[in-house]
Amino acid sequence: MPHSSLSLDLLTAMITPAVLISACGTLIFSTSTRLARVVDHVRELTMAMDTLYAGAEGDFLEERRAEVERQLSIHARRGRLIQWSLTSYYVSLGLFVGSAVAIGLVAFLPVAIWLPSTLGILGTLALFYASVLLINETRLAVRSVNAEMAFALRLRDLHVARHLDSER
Repeated sequence: MPHSSLSLDLLTAMITPAVLISACGTLIFSTSTRLARVVDHVRELTMAMDTLYAGAEGDFLEERRAEVERQLSIHARRGRLIQWSLTSYYVSLGLFVGSAVAIGLVAFLPVAIWLPSTLGILGTLALFYASVLLINETRLAVRSVNAEMAFALRLRDLHVARHLDSER
């Protein structure tokens, strides 16, 4: 019976890292999707920039060029934040896997009793750091969207002003 109890305790202890491993996988997937969206938006902005600098004709070209350059700068910052958070999530994932392995190892090497907890704490800190990075990225994304909306409204005002001037 004691051997059975030890096995059950071991499996029970390994469940916590398994849940955290699953959470890391979900966070990695959703963060990768965020990165893909930033990459897609950068590609769209690059095409718009090519058009704007290739002798395009139209209204308010300088304002549009400046806006595209501003957006590209913000997306570069967002991409870096997402990349750092993904790295942290992967580190966290590795530490949680290491923690699960260490739990099994401690059953045979009781001298390493400190290892699972240490790996788990480090994994949690990496997870926290990645979350802080994504909070910053989200705030940057919201500021970017607000700036895009303000630019669209500014263009509207420029068009309205031009139309009113032409009627006079």
